[in-house]
Amino acid sequence: MQTPAKKQDIRKLSLEEIQDFFVSIGEKPFRAKQVYEWLWKKSAKDFDQMTNISLSIRELLKERFEIKHIKVDQMQRSADGTIKNAVKLHDDLIVESVLIPTETRITACISSQVGCSLDCNFCATARLKRMRNLSADEIYDQVVAIKEEGELYFDRPLTNIVYMGMGEPLLNYKNVLESIEKITSPEGLGMSPRRITLSTVGIPKMIKQLADDEVRFNLAVSLHSAIDETRTRMMPINEKSNLAELAESLQYWYSKTKRKVTFEYVVWKNINDDEKHARALAKYCGKVASKVNIIEYNPIDDGEFQQADPASLDMYKRILEEKGIVVNVRRSRGKDIDAACGQLANKS
Repeated sequence: MQTPAKKQDIRKLSLEEIQDFFVSIGEKPFRAKQVYEWLWKKSAKDFDQMTNISLSIRELLKERFEIKHIKVDQMQRSADGTIKNAVKLHDDLIVESVLIPTETRITACISSQVGCSLDCNFCATARLKRMRNLSADEIYDQVVAIKEEGELYFDRPLTNIVYMGMGEPLLNYKNVLESIEKITSPEGLGMSPRRITLSTVGIPKMIKQLADDEVRFNLAVSLHSAIDETRTRMMPINEKSNLAELAESLQYWYSKTKRKVTFEYVVWKNINDDEKHARALAKYCGKVASKVNIIEYNPIDDGEFQQADPASLDMYKRILEEKGIVVNVRRSRGKDIDAACGQLANKS
């Protein structure tokens, strides 16, 4: 008895490769464009949804190919409207993504890796072993799931995407950029790249690569201290790439893109909540074209990192604004379902 041939993941094929397949079976090449549109513009989850393609061709596609679509395994809703998805991948691994609603926006916070390898001490995801990178289509599927939830539960379109979920996007460079291409392409979801922000711990070599690749999305850096000793204590990556190297790469980024970086900055009690750290941040911002988001900390069940007093956040805001730096204080959402910044840890 013949073993059935292994089905190919059709979303790994380019439009040209799908076209070659149709030509090889004696079909018209335009069928490829129809299929490609169903896959990336209409986000089809199976071949039966492709209603403008004949049943016989759909059956043939089912025999030869598969669509390895993610499944939302569990969905939690916060009192503030935030939705957290536990997303099951084709190999049964789980990542989390978050829908963040405000009056004017529906934002998708998506993951790029299963787990993380960077060991930031304050982040729940860092306590998970990094299992693997997500493929471009797995990243794209998270966006589609949140887009559909925004339309279903809020009757509003998806407006923004942040690569701030599980994992370090710049350590999955190729797949992350490919996913953004699918999300922004007119043949895909057609979103503006200006509505996408990639958040990184700051890997100078890869930041320069982004600039050289002339990307059109926004860049955010998890900074949390502009003093090397403090930052290294919280973020071991700072030993390999210190603040001076990071600043040099961000200056290069700005010279190529003319776009300011956003520094994501959490203030912790008795760690970086004093005037010395605030003034160091203001000085650092003077070297790099930037704006600052001060982020409220979300505890992850231990005592070392504690939320700073509101007076400390006000002090940071005052010192930064005195230097003409744009600063926003961000209140976290979804804390009651462990969906806030730094809390994604697959507890489910």
